Amino acid sequence: MEPKARPRRRKPTIDDVARPRRRKPTIDDVAREAGVSVATVSRALRGLPSVADSTRRRVVEAATRLRYQADPSAARLASGRTMTIALVAPFFGTWHTGEALAGIEEVLSDRGYDLLITASGLASDGDHFLETVTALDRRVDGVLTIDLYRHTPEPAPLPALPLPVVTIGELLRGHSGVAIPDEEAAERATRHLLELGHRRIALMTSPTQNASPVPELREKGFRRAMADADAGVDPSLVVDGRFELEGGAEAMAALLALRRPPTAVFCLSDLMAFGAMQTCRELSVAVPGDMSIMGFDDQEVASAAGLTTMRQEVRAMGARAASMLIDRLEKPNSAAVHEQSGVELVVRASTGPPRPGRGRSG
Repeated sequence: MEPKARPRRRKPTIDDVARPRRRKPTIDDVAREAGVSVATVSRALRGLPSVADSTRRRVVEAATRLRYQADPSAARLASGRTMTIALVAPFFGTWHTGEALAGIEEVLSDRGYDLLITASGLASDGDHFLETVTALDRRVDGVLTIDLYRHTPEPAPLPALPLPVVTIGELLRGHSGVAIPDEEAAERATRHLLELGHRRIALMTSPTQNASPVPELREKGFRRAMADADAGVDPSLVVDGRFELEGGAEAMAALLALRRPPTAVFCLSDLMAFGAMQTCRELSVAVPGDMSIMGFDDQEVASAAGLTTMRQEVRAMGARAASMLIDRLEKPNSAAVHEQSGVELVVRASTGPPRPGRGRSG
């Protein structure tokens, strides 16, 4: 069998030799095309301030015509910035952190930033992290934290840090942050149950929840509403649901086993409320006829479950925190901003008046 003949290679023609390879457009080309300086092109394409809208449009149109693509590495070297933000949180498998992360990623992606995720282990690691934040210097431009809390009841001012920090959860003096009014939200939730006629109301919490002050703050709101209504709080009705589905189910079973069960229960998270509803179904306890159940969060399945709850806009909080951090990076001398995100009462089918003759005594 004869070997196959190799295909002949085409000889270059005079046209091939005369036709130069197309050069990639540079930022200088865009500047000439738009009639502006190279610095203006750089600021316009990176979305930085101090560029007029008409100029920015002209630069973008010129870059589009020339099919110019900026070199991210060169832009970072030129600006002296990494274009990377660090996110530090104790947990990344929870609904709350996941929602905040979705909002953060949306803003950072839109503004051209990368995200470096670091798990801290515990909510009480706030002091440790803030003391060692210098380890992230030169690797990132700024730091976002979710639910990292300091040990001291009234935290002292932080030492000077090499990076701007924006918090979601605890508000730190000298640093921007966004949080919800936990006490006021819990008080409003409790008033909803009181206004329905309930007086024997249980609180499902978790007092040792990872050293976070959130359960304590919400319990304060609950007790304040109960005191204002002259409704006593029976210690046996304050139960630990561990902020988990299983914990909520077990705590609800313990409440129903009491000689005088409550007529309503305020769960400090939707997960615990879902567990409580599951136990009621299994034990043929009508919700809300025999037991009203109130949650906190408004997770996606809360609507399908018919759960009355307090809605917090966690994704919007994450987006806002990311925007606040970028604003501080672009305007380093701007003042720190503390913002509160609203919490809305969402009434659904899991709460209603107690049956006649029940719920009036404390």
